[in-house]
Amino acid sequence: MGAEKKWLFTLFSLAFLSLLFFLSSILNFSSTSPHKPFSSTPLHTPTSPPSFAYYISGSHGDADRIFRLLLSIYHPRNMYLLHINAGGSDDERRKLGVLVKSVSVMRAFGNVEVVGKPDPNTYMGSSNIAAILRGGAILLKMDKGWDWFVTLSALDYPLITQDDLSHVFSSVRKDLNFIDHTSDLGWKEGARVLPVVVDPGIYLARRSQIFHATEKRKLPDAFKVFTGSPWVTLSRSFLEFCVLGWDNLPRTLLMYSTNVVLAQEVYFHSVICNSPDFKNNTVNSDLRYMVWDDPPKMDPRFLKTSEYEGMVQSGAAFARQFQTDDAVLDMVDDRILNRGKHRAVPGAWCTGGRSWFSDPCSQWGDINVLKPSRHAKKFENTINNLLVDLKSQSSQCL
Repeated sequence: MGAEKKWLFTLFSLAFLSLLFFLSSILNFSSTSPHKPFSSTPLHTPTSPPSFAYYISGSHGDADRIFRLLLSIYHPRNMYLLHINAGGSDDERRKLGVLVKSVSVMRAFGNVEVVGKPDPNTYMGSSNIAAILRGGAILLKMDKGWDWFVTLSALDYPLITQDDLSHVFSSVRKDLNFIDHTSDLGWKEGARVLPVVVDPGIYLARRSQIFHATEKRKLPDAFKVFTGSPWVTLSRSFLEFCVLGWDNLPRTLLMYSTNVVLAQEVYFHSVICNSPDFKNNTVNSDLRYMVWDDPPKMDPRFLKTSEYEGMVQSGAAFARQFQTDDAVLDMVDDRILNRGKHRAVPGAWCTGGRSWFSDPCSQWGDINVLKPSRHAKKFENTINNLLVDLKSQSSQCL
């Protein structure tokens, strides 16, 4: 009887090893088989879908979070710049680079870059604006065809697929900018705008916090100060205006914002609303879903599974903020993005087979076609309502 059990154990072990070898062979074939030259390249014509340039920022310990966010918003037509600021280590930046190179489609299209020499990001300081403008300048050089510049942080996550986003934005004028803004400064006037602050991150290599001067300044009369959400979606033409600065306004506002608390909530808002060429192309929304405490704190609440339905019904493109690998992110992946673990969100461009061991986006076809999901409709309604407000002038720089 003992010999029979030993024989059965040996037979079972051989069968199990054979199964593992078979699966390994499939996986190796899928991941190492050479791809044909691109069956399509990104088209940038009046009839092709729009594309986006994403600037994704994070700090110490955010490499994995940034990579997960990247997978959730990846599309071969887009451009991506990943920035772990000076608070993170070179090892984290190298790790992020290795993670990017591990994805075959990202290697093939070469549309993801990691900032090698990091910028400082002082909390509440103007070094954040300097980093964003540098990121925008790099993305402008990386590709001449993308249409909108989107800022995200490691604490953000999408609520729609990139096929959904591009589908809805196909009917949006490419000169429009989505910036939550107001000229009603309220309490921010005395707490944020009038105080004179200095950001050590502008001139010191070591980390430090902003410090306040002893005196305050008056509101300027050469321009009007606007404030709002720090998260923006900017047209390529407006970003070029800020980066290239053929008019003196962007430089003037940059110098003024250098000494403002949370300049990220002032700079783009004030530039666009004081510019005759761009102020009428401003949609008053940051396209984000956030939940605030009452009274609000410095940052919105961390979103949990209890907020999932609110996110779904919001019609927003993105939500923030989330704890690392929170269960609600898995819900978004499973129910909205249809994203497998460690994989990109499948779109119309993905042509590979779908199974637990096969990534549908390991093979691709025409990257210029879209297949929006049912969740695109809510976002489309949001955009349509915003465009109605734009026509009525109620959402513009007032």
